[in-house]
Amino acid sequence: MRKLLLVAICLLVLFCGCEKEAESTLDSADDKLIVVGFSQVGAESEWRVANTESIKATLTEENGYVLFYEDARQEQENQIRAIRTFIQQEVDYILFSPKVETGWDSILLEAKKANIPVIVTDRYIESDVEGLFTAYIGSNFYSEGETAVLWLEDFLKKQSRTEEPVHIVHIQGTIGSTAQIGRTAALEQAVSKHPNWQLVAQQCGDFTRAKAYEVMGSILEDTKDIDVVYCENDGEALGAIAALEEAGLVCNPVDGVIVISFDATRLGLQYCLEQKIALNVECNPLQGPYVDEIIKKLERKEPIGRIRYVEETQFDCFTITQEMIDIRDY
Repeated sequence: MRKLLLVAICLLVLFCGCEKEAESTLDSADDKLIVVGFSQVGAESEWRVANTESIKATLTEENGYVLFYEDARQEQENQIRAIRTFIQQEVDYILFSPKVETGWDSILLEAKKANIPVIVTDRYIESDVEGLFTAYIGSNFYSEGETAVLWLEDFLKKQSRTEEPVHIVHIQGTIGSTAQIGRTAALEQAVSKHPNWQLVAQQCGDFTRAKAYEVMGSILEDTKDIDVVYCENDGEALGAIAALEEAGLVCNPVDGVIVISFDATRLGLQYCLEQKIALNVECNPLQGPYVDEIIKKLERKEPIGRIRYVEETQFDCFTITQEMIDIRDY
């Protein structure tokens, strides 16, 4: 039955021109393979590419899977369309990284009625409807933000800057995404607790280098009195740094602008080694093995935790080494 389903799927792909990507050849498919439909939000950053590759490299035929992949190109409508197609194809599991937290009730109810388990990765979803997804695998984004602001608090204390004004520019990620919500909440709460911390600008960089460069340039037209730039991913940090340096500002925590970032990609850490990024909080994209573990447990009818946070760390410009960067997988 599974072979017939896969034949039908592949014929549909051939004649309709859909951009499905099967990680298994048709000839080798058999009833033991687990069929997974994966809707990725896009490829907006190095982090996202690493996340996609981790899942593709894990959910292989050799590991017992057939994977159908869809790139939503940053459009929620494309993800909803892809999930509906997966339901129609009667896949065994649906895996997706949502663009934003809301707006999923209707399509996930369809998956629930079809008895297809849904695993949410990277970004969380919020809903008043119970049981729309089976498991979430990703980061604790509020905890990441707390790590960043506690480091900043400690660093400013060491510099004896506990009373003088600290002017902070905040470049947010995609508004409504879990990463943006958590990292923003941590910063805003820290600002409210420190009377001398002043949020002088807060704009959306949409997790991209180009957008962050644009908004940072716009902010610099109004003020160059900036002490801290808090960027919600490495792409934004690189774009902001480019704009800051073009405006004649130095990015260095000791005698310039303190840049804080998230993700800890290889390029972001190189900037950290050069002290252009003061602190880089890891957001681990290597989630494929976690997905595999959850699915295999479900296949064996074993209990799972509904929320699974991935392991993460942090890097600061005073302790990072080239060796730390060289051993990274992304």
